[in-house]
Amino acid sequence: MEQYFDLEVLSGLITGYAPKVIGAILTLIIGFWIAGVITGWVRTMLGKRGVDETVRPFLASLVNVAIKVMVLIAVAGMFGIETTSFVAIFGALAFAIGMALQGSLGHFASGVLLLTFKPYKIGDLVTIGGGETGSVKEIQIFNTILATLDNKRVIVPNGVVTSNVITNISGQGEIGVELTFGIGYDDDIDKARRVILEVGKSCPHILDSPAQGVVVAELGDSAVNLATRPFAKSEHYWDVFFYMQENVKKAFDKEGISFPYPQMDVHRPA
Repeated sequence: MEQYFDLEVLSGLITGYAPKVIGAILTLIIGFWIAGVITGWVRTMLGKRGVDETVRPFLASLVNVAIKVMVLIAVAGMFGIETTSFVAIFGALAFAIGMALQGSLGHFASGVLLLTFKPYKIGDLVTIGGGETGSVKEIQIFNTILATLDNKRVIVPNGVVTSNVITNISGQGEIGVELTFGIGYDDDIDKARRVILEVGKSCPHILDSPAQGVVVAELGDSAVNLATRPFAKSEHYWDVFFYMQENVKKAFDKEGISFPYPQMDVHRPA
């Protein structure tokens, strides 16, 4: 029977390359572990030095990627690949991958723009990406991470953010909470205004200045719409919104003020 391989050659290959393979695997494991440790240390040091918390995740991600690339180059060198050749090959691959992933590079560039111009920072309540609303948890290399009111984790690509309108709801520190309450045409406007202002005074989060006002915003088809804009600290936006919605309804019921609903009067021709 013809022998298709030489056991001695195979044994020599195993003996020669087994240490390199094992060393490469250990290098990858230890190198990636070190990358995680150093990334955590960078985050800590940036925090201690007072670096903007919006920038910290971005810089830490760059450090993590850079270390992992160096580990991969070191592993290639263990198999006899010249570093200069590997860098050239890596550069060519990076260029090809970059052409194929132009969108991702665009997200990276958008992330740099977000960190440079800072339209929002960590903790801000924003509406971005064509309608996603939530608190900013992290700005990464390619994405912005939001936490919604119902605690969903929303990942918005940075390129989508910069190509849409950015509404920073809490960026000014204080915010007016836009509210509209409809009353019937037979109800007393001044009485309804007084009730809304009294509810506003009872809310612990509404600021005294600027003072809350109530105006007639619209004479609708079936209701007189009263608009009010109480001001509060940005972090209390939703507290004020929900408090006013519930307690104005209760106060209207107590005072006999109606919340009208759409209706149609049909008249029979004579």
